[in-house]
Amino acid sequence: MSVVLPVATKPSQFNSINRFACEVNEKYEGKILSFGGLHPYSENYKDELKAIKNMGLIGIKLHPDYQEVFIDDIACKNVIYEASALGLIILVHAGRDIGYPDPVHCPPEKMRSVIDEIKPEKLVLAHMGGWEQWDMVEELLCGENVWLDTAFSLEYIKKEQFKRIIDKHGYERILFATDSPWSPQREYIERITKLLPDEKVRNAILGENARRLINGVG
Repeated sequence: MSVVLPVATKPSQFNSINRFACEVNEKYEGKILSFGGLHPYSENYKDELKAIKNMGLIGIKLHPDYQEVFIDDIACKNVIYEASALGLIILVHAGRDIGYPDPVHCPPEKMRSVIDEIKPEKLVLAHMGGWEQWDMVEELLCGENVWLDTAFSLEYIKKEQFKRIIDKHGYERILFATDSPWSPQREYIERITKLLPDEKVRNAILGENARRLINGVG
């Protein structure tokens, strides 16, 4: 199964994005699982999050760079708080975005302040916690109650640092992701298989951890 993560780049896209997400889940049940989407600056974010929940969508994605909002902005914090209260998974693009200039809207230090304040239960930070900011991930995020995914990271992060983050954070909270089509799924499976010889750790990252998160277990 692949997880699809739509991003609302403006509040007016809420209806079209989530209607399409529901259609995808119905048409490709068991093969593709789409999250919902909303923009942090939506005036109706509480109602929209409840609607996402009622649609049967299990999570949302925030992309602070695309949405032009810092992760510690009150708008983002409100959405993360309400989404967490509803039991939704919240996946956030973290660190730099290769297609966007500075400033970085979700650096590890800002994300850490949000985690300390809100303590969300099902927060996933893409790109191993912060793309190309992995030294700060090690310092500020490893060991926190968050999940890190491998999306678009294995070509860029040093092998030693990748393994070190897994050791410091705990392999039980690392999720396989590619950011396809930017990184091929088959190639990432091969890379992880070579990097992680321990079958238990490898199997957890390649699927078992995601299954636990999606099913709300652990």
